[in-house]
Amino acid sequence: MFPHHREREQPIFSTRAHVFQIDPTTKRNWIPASKHAVTVSFFYDANRNVYRIISVGGTKAIINCTVTPSMTFTKTSQKFGQWADSRANTVYGLGFATEQQLHQFSEKFKEVKDAARLAREKSQDKELANTALTIAAPQDLSDELQSPPMMCVNGPEDKLFRSQSADITLSAEKERIKKMLSEGSVCEMNMEAEFFTLQDSNSKLVAALHEANANVEQWKKQLAAYQEETGRLREQVAELEAHGGQGPSDLLKDELTQSLEELEALLKAKDEEIHILQSKKAEYHEMEHDRDEAIHRLRELEMRNSELERRIQNTEQNLSNSLEERDRVDSEIHRAIEILDIKIFDLNDLRQSLVKLIDK
Repeated sequence: MFPHHREREQPIFSTRAHVFQIDPTTKRNWIPASKHAVTVSFFYDANRNVYRIISVGGTKAIINCTVTPSMTFTKTSQKFGQWADSRANTVYGLGFATEQQLHQFSEKFKEVKDAARLAREKSQDKELANTALTIAAPQDLSDELQSPPMMCVNGPEDKLFRSQSADITLSAEKERIKKMLSEGSVCEMNMEAEFFTLQDSNSKLVAALHEANANVEQWKKQLAAYQEETGRLREQVAELEAHGGQGPSDLLKDELTQSLEELEALLKAKDEEIHILQSKKAEYHEMEHDRDEAIHRLRELEMRNSELERRIQNTEQNLSNSLEERDRVDSEIHRAIEILDIKIFDLNDLRQSLVKLIDK
């Protein structure tokens, strides 16, 4: 029976509280059903569409109550509430560690009661057909509630112990490293832009140098041809001057002289162009030197970025370790709070016992 229930029912809400039952004789005094705070859970049976409140102390079911639309949970103090179970002919009382836990349980009780009312309205015909059947509520739930997971509801005490100094320090460190990384990224972008500019200028200079080298070779050939032609013309002029009147006329001599002067002017222009190309070649070597320096600076910047990335990884690891340590401390604090709550209720029980002894 219990494994079958374990498959059907699932926990939907859990909290911790001290459980009490009304004295069946006097109907006034509360009898503690647990020596310390225990887990109280709402379970939902999807097959039967039934909600139950269950609490187990050791191997004994302290509470095994099926929620019905007629039930009402009443807050009698800031940390105590009660409800009546007509089927078990008793009244259950719960003492919580905080007012927030009481409020959460009360809201969940209303929600479950409304859900039970809707489920009863939908299955009213089926319930009318089975009104003669009675449901026996099992009292031993040792196997029933061992496996379902419980959802603990934390009170606000743990929030009071959370320290914000670690968050502020870690945030400041992260902002500082982000700033350093952004500055490095800006420098890298500037260096890359400068490098690409130098690379473009270098490409243009290389193309111009190749073209100039090709032109120089062509001009050297032309210069050699002009020099040869000039030499030939000079020889012809010398021969004409030697022969005197036996040679060509003065008109031919003037034409040869003019051609010679034009060739000399052309040679001078070509020499100037060669000088200009040689100066551009020197500028090209200077640009190559600048490019090498830019590449060296870019590599240094990449190394700096790698170092920044390594530092960021170390900072993130330290941040993760700090968060884990803080969670561990919060867990220990919460455990200590629960132990203190148990001790407080134990002292309250002891006080009530002493009051009864004094009254006797």
